[in-house]
Amino acid sequence: MTYADKNKIILKRLTGYLLPVILTFLFLYLAFVNVDLNKSFSLITNASVLWLFVYIIVFFISHFIRALRWKIMVRPVKEDASTFNLFGAVMIGYGVNCVIPRLGEVYRGLFIGKWEGISRSTMFGTVIIERIIDTGSFALASLISVFLFPGNLFNEILWLRTSLIIGFASILLITVFIVIIVKYEQKFTVTIVNFIARFNKRLSEKLSSVFSTLISGFSSIRGFASILNVVIYTIIILLLYALNSYVGFFMLDMQNYGEINFAMAWVFMTISAYGVVIPTPGGTGSYHIISIFVLTNLYGFEYELSAAYALLTHFISYFVFIGSTIGSIYLINRNREKKGISKENFYSVFNIYPDQK
Repeated sequence: MTYADKNKIILKRLTGYLLPVILTFLFLYLAFVNVDLNKSFSLITNASVLWLFVYIIVFFISHFIRALRWKIMVRPVKEDASTFNLFGAVMIGYGVNCVIPRLGEVYRGLFIGKWEGISRSTMFGTVIIERIIDTGSFALASLISVFLFPGNLFNEILWLRTSLIIGFASILLITVFIVIIVKYEQKFTVTIVNFIARFNKRLSEKLSSVFSTLISGFSSIRGFASILNVVIYTIIILLLYALNSYVGFFMLDMQNYGEINFAMAWVFMTISAYGVVIPTPGGTGSYHIISIFVLTNLYGFEYELSAAYALLTHFISYFVFIGSTIGSIYLINRNREKKGISKENFYSVFNIYPDQK
């Protein structure tokens, strides 16, 4: 590797780390430039402790259901996978994303692979398939929001129609692609890999690994019963996410400032989720600006109250995810240590054992 190549790699990595930070500060500035933060923090200090606890409980339940859905996908590989390990890996994934966007998906697969002694490529496959399911379900949830909103949501949010078209088209293409490589694994994947190997062997090896991962992930939800259970759990997850948003309104007594209902919470949940798609740590900044926009422009709440809601709910999720990451690793490692099994950390999970390739 030449000196110029090393510089390019370093520059690429720095750009990858700096871009999310730059976007975070930019979005935070745009979100709060016209907000009296003293008033917002005053509203937060007067938040209902009771509703705060309810919010956190619903928050945990929604992610526990996510772990149960993941267990269905892991079952073909390991029937008795620990629900607590799966839940811990889910929270670790979100916790890591709060620091470095998208890296959480990697650590999620690595930790559960080590804790359960199963193939990391299969786990990555289930994570990828789960993300595809999430993207599709949120696209459908956004479409439902169009009908739930009392006005014309497309006129209020100009980028929503385009986002839905791109989202549904992408999901359709990805689904068709995965179905093809699963159904015609030997004819399709092997042919493509062999063809590319003539020009670039390293690329063909990477492509082969990607195909293998996708096949493993997609194969995990074969069968009517599995698909039905995944659909049911996905619906429950969405409803709990909307319930979380709804409970959040009561934390700040927003019912005293305007009309609130579950339909409003559903619309807020789906639109604010687009803020998490933008690669900022834990959706910081992007979540705030979209949340404030929805509450002020769509439902007429004042900026300071909307900012207080965005700040409080985001802080809770950040605190819970980071705390759960630390707690999960500690508790699971302590349990493993009692059984005489080695502990795992953010470095050791990268070590590959023969049965975890």
